[in-house]
Amino acid sequence: MSIDTLIDQAFAPISSAVSSVVFYTEPFTGYDIRLILIWLAGVAIFFTLYLGLPNLKYFGHAISIARGRYDRPTGKGQINSLQALMMSLSGTVGLGNIAGVAVAISVGGPGAAFWLCVMGILSMATKLAESTMGVKYRHSPDPSDHELTLGGPMYYIRAAFSQRGLPKVGKFIAYLFCICCIGGAIGGGNMFQANQTFQQVVNVSGGAEGFMADKGWMFGIFLAVLTGIVVIGGVTSIARLSSKIVPVMATIYLGAGLYVLAVFYADIPGAFVTIITSAFSPEAGMGAVIGAILMGVQRAAFSNEAGMGSGAIVHAAAKTDEPLTQGFVGMLGPFIDTVAICMMTALVIVVTGAYEGTQGMAGVELSSRAFEQGISWFPYILAVTVFLFAFSTLITWCYLGEVCAVYLFGKRSVVIMTYKVIFLCFTVVGSAATLSNIIDFSDAIFLSMAVPNCIALLMLAPELKRDMRDYLQRLENKQK
Repeated sequence: MSIDTLIDQAFAPISSAVSSVVFYTEPFTGYDIRLILIWLAGVAIFFTLYLGLPNLKYFGHAISIARGRYDRPTGKGQINSLQALMMSLSGTVGLGNIAGVAVAISVGGPGAAFWLCVMGILSMATKLAESTMGVKYRHSPDPSDHELTLGGPMYYIRAAFSQRGLPKVGKFIAYLFCICCIGGAIGGGNMFQANQTFQQVVNVSGGAEGFMADKGWMFGIFLAVLTGIVVIGGVTSIARLSSKIVPVMATIYLGAGLYVLAVFYADIPGAFVTIITSAFSPEAGMGAVIGAILMGVQRAAFSNEAGMGSGAIVHAAAKTDEPLTQGFVGMLGPFIDTVAICMMTALVIVVTGAYEGTQGMAGVELSSRAFEQGISWFPYILAVTVFLFAFSTLITWCYLGEVCAVYLFGKRSVVIMTYKVIFLCFTVVGSAATLSNIIDFSDAIFLSMAVPNCIALLMLAPELKRDMRDYLQRLENKQK
């Protein structure tokens, strides 16, 4: 029995237990509906309508802010607005965009891509809300360091409940969020990335018969060491690297996707028809339609993380004295991540027909097969791209979990080092475990973050709306 098999067998019962607890399902019109997905979709719809369609009306303004038009170098924070966006994207533009979309289509059919796109657009409003509150309620743990700021849902959760005379409840829920976030960092931010990166290495090195087929533990150690070297430098080091990696990897991937679509240009209209009809088709049965919706929403949630609060932790480090400006920048994340990059993956898979005949859950190997039909040597390029996607996600999520560990146990070097060692050990586990176990564990822990985070956001919604009205009024006065 190989080392990889031993690791996977040890991890499988943990994955099953966590998934069954978090993903409690309840029958609804004869179908099992994951209540957490209804919760995320409902919150996204609420903020889209409550804030007056900000994802559409202020898209151009968000781009202007990201380009530096409103930067204030003297503001608190460690990184500028664009670096914060790039670092946030490095935590979300990962294998969810490649392997996650493939999983959605292989399980939910082409129609899942439509609902993934819809959820991505709606999620922009949720990301606006959490990024704004992340900056507004951030904390400076060291008064002697003007730039150092830590923020995220744990801070505005505590504030939301304290404002209503329930400080102890707020403290408990903030702790709960931090525990879930650390689990999310280890699961989706770490193990899923390591697992699918290793899978692509296996694909290009001889497949199941190749030398690397049962050497996940070896690849995991290599990836853990490389990640450890970067995260030692903290948030500024991670942000600098992310601002360089994210544009490069996104350009390579989107460029390859456009090339494949150009090769299959005659099939593009048919692919759109397939996606849309599969999303609503009564011929497929209500079960298929609900399955497409569930998989689209679930993979969109996993991809852009809107509603889970992770982005708020990163955006809280931005140099700004105006929370709404960073909120608008954060709003761009789901669009770039889900609407642009995820839909590129979905179109390539559907237009090439690679998803047809897929049995069960398929991840990065399905995306690789689809791209290979347009570019025969693309699996090698995809291996490099996948590695960059995964590596950037790993280093960002290591930081996110670290902030939560500091919130729980204090800013002590022994706390930070212990957390990082545990995080890097799970990189090895992720490389050796099977995809189904990783998916169950990652989704369960990731999505569990959404409950405490969105409760606080809904409590703070009237405050956010007042702040937004005031900000837009001041902006209009300046422009006159």
